[in-house]
Amino acid sequence: MNVNRVRTSKVQAMKVYSIGYASALFIGDLQQFAPLTEALAIQREISRFRGDEGDLSAYPIFSVPIPQLQPIRVTRLSVNNVNPEICVSQVRILAVSTSSSFQVGSLGRMDAQSRIKNIREKLTGLVPK
Repeated sequence: MNVNRVRTSKVQAMKVYSIGYASALFIGDLQQFAPLTEALAIQREISRFRGDEGDLSAYPIFSVPIPQLQPIRVTRLSVNNVNPEICVSQVRILAVSTSSSFQVGSLGRMDAQSRIKNIREKLTGLVPK
């Protein structure tokens, strides 16, 4: 028997401490979500900035094409949801970050992308001026 009833998600209590960097908390149904994060993190033992550090095009990681998933073969699926509700008593989340989401409900499609380049410049025997 193929039953296509809509299911309702119920959460009695939810506590989220932090949401950031192209991320979201959704309550309800969503067709599509496409978060994008591009970040350049430069850490130096001596803070000397040349002024051109923010040019993301200088780093290949930001321009390399993302491989696309191939369509999957269609499979027949028969589901019988005995209970039309999904019930959760409580959810506690420390953080939702960097192109991600937490959702209570259904989501049609999510295309999340996060590209981060970390640069650490350490002194090697040099005496700071």
